[in-house]
Amino acid sequence: MQGVSLINHPCSLCGRATSQWCSRCQSAWYCSPEHMREHWSSHRLQCTPPAASSNATYTVNMIATPPPAEPELIVVSAVYFNPEEERPRVIDVECKPSHKPSQGMCPIPLIQSYFPNGPCEGIILTQGLNGEPLRFPLHLWYCPESLRKGAPVNRAIHHITSNAAQKTWCGPVIVLKFSGSRRQNYTDAGSNDLPALSAYFLAYK
Repeated sequence: MQGVSLINHPCSLCGRATSQWCSRCQSAWYCSPEHMREHWSSHRLQCTPPAASSNATYTVNMIATPPPAEPELIVVSAVYFNPEEERPRVIDVECKPSHKPSQGMCPIPLIQSYFPNGPCEGIILTQGLNGEPLRFPLHLWYCPESLRKGAPVNRAIHHITSNAAQKTWCGPVIVLKFSGSRRQNYTDAGSNDLPALSAYFLAYK
């Protein structure tokens, strides 16, 4: 049987003749793995596996399909109570999307760097002033180790409570805001959330 040359397909990115193709769909051709990766953002929309074939002759020419791109980080505004500052301020916080969004898992905030004294933990606030339910619950992050040691005293919280809190709050605090009562995502928090936070700190014992 006369051999058939396979180098007769243009690279999907640069047009150069090539004998290598996508191992997943086997219908897109590339001259190098680098061009495969560069073209993946466009090619992935049409990349579907073909029907199973018993012909293994061509497997040597396949290029491994790049893995799906990692989800981009989500950025939301949060209220930051820095122990060394007189007033709270709004900061941008990056959140890592959940690996299983179909299960309604909330993104993970990347905030550990704000808590040098130990791991941070979260408290969900569902009530505001006078016990009124919050339409958008608040997610308060703090360091239990700082609370246990009683230092450093949080001057920003001291300020918004006018030094009337029953117990002094210590260590950094970051507050994010859920986008709804189901608590499946975050939205931007801001100064309008300070009254509910002040009520919580005042009642903290």
